[in-house]
Amino acid sequence: MAEGQPSSSLQSLVDQHDLKWIFVGGKGGVGKTTCSSSLAVQLAAVRQSVLIISTDPAHNLSDAFKQKFTKTPTLVEGFTNLFAMEVDPNPDVGGMEQLEWAQDSFLTELAGSIPGIDEAMSFAEVMKQVQTLDYSCIVFDTAPTGHTLRLLNFPTILEKGLSKVMSLKGAMGGLMGQMGRMLGGGDGDPTEQIMGKMEGMLDIVKKINEQFKDPDLTTFVCVCIPEFLSLYETERLVQELAKYEIDTHNIVINQVIYPDTVGGSKLLEARVRMQQKYLDQFYDLYEDFHIVKMPLLEEEVRGVDALKLFSRNLLVPYVPPVPRQVGTAREAELKAEVKALKDQVEALQKELRTLRA
Repeated sequence: MAEGQPSSSLQSLVDQHDLKWIFVGGKGGVGKTTCSSSLAVQLAAVRQSVLIISTDPAHNLSDAFKQKFTKTPTLVEGFTNLFAMEVDPNPDVGGMEQLEWAQDSFLTELAGSIPGIDEAMSFAEVMKQVQTLDYSCIVFDTAPTGHTLRLLNFPTILEKGLSKVMSLKGAMGGLMGQMGRMLGGGDGDPTEQIMGKMEGMLDIVKKINEQFKDPDLTTFVCVCIPEFLSLYETERLVQELAKYEIDTHNIVINQVIYPDTVGGSKLLEARVRMQQKYLDQFYDLYEDFHIVKMPLLEEEVRGVDALKLFSRNLLVPYVPPVPRQVGTAREAELKAEVKALKDQVEALQKELRTLRA
């Protein structure tokens, strides 16, 4: 590799010890959870403590590690410093019903009048919890691209939402008391309690948003497959991340079929040709990115042992196994055995003819 040329691994990312936040995202069905889990496994080998969080409503972390996770950080079996949790980026409506959410139409209208404010406040609560926990690195296994971009836009939504609530402050009157109780307030001015609660959330998210825009603290790893739709989605994601000022310079191309593994399958040969066309486009578009190719395997990657094995390919470029071939020595040996058997058959036939004569 020439000096200054991007490497074909995530070694530089793993070696960047100041990184606090690592997002892993891309189009649905490209293997984000497998790649984020594999990255977390590698980080756990060099970091003091690592937390991997799934923000995808269709959680797969439990399936990947073959261990049940909840919204509370849980130690991953086989590790002493890797923790996992699955959080719902949407607010828990069932829990809010107990806090008079469903009974108070004003509150539902308030949330509905500011698109995304309920999810943003839920996200702020999750980040508040994460901030109180001391992890050296946090990996996000994100939802498909559209959901992820909305999640990254939550700080802006919260700012707009807070401004709108403040503009309505004088008109809310006694209804603020009910909202204050919902947010856990006690005695005192309910209006000030609500504003204090929301401003506290905003301060947390603003602080985290500043960290998200710091390339020394945050990066985004794009996961894709060598197909047109995934290439298109990755380009859209990279452009949107640039708008949000979030660093991204690593792309993992998953489910790559290597020519040496095709055998005589015409279907696989056609897939290899198709994939190669899009691989070339990836390298042309992202010549200054670290591009990592991960293989399509015969079996799914599940369990700690499988993830550890698969994760090595993030740091050391994957080399397909040499196809099993019949060597010349073995071939000569088999031919000799066949000749010997033919000689025996011929001798037995000759003996049989002699007996019949």
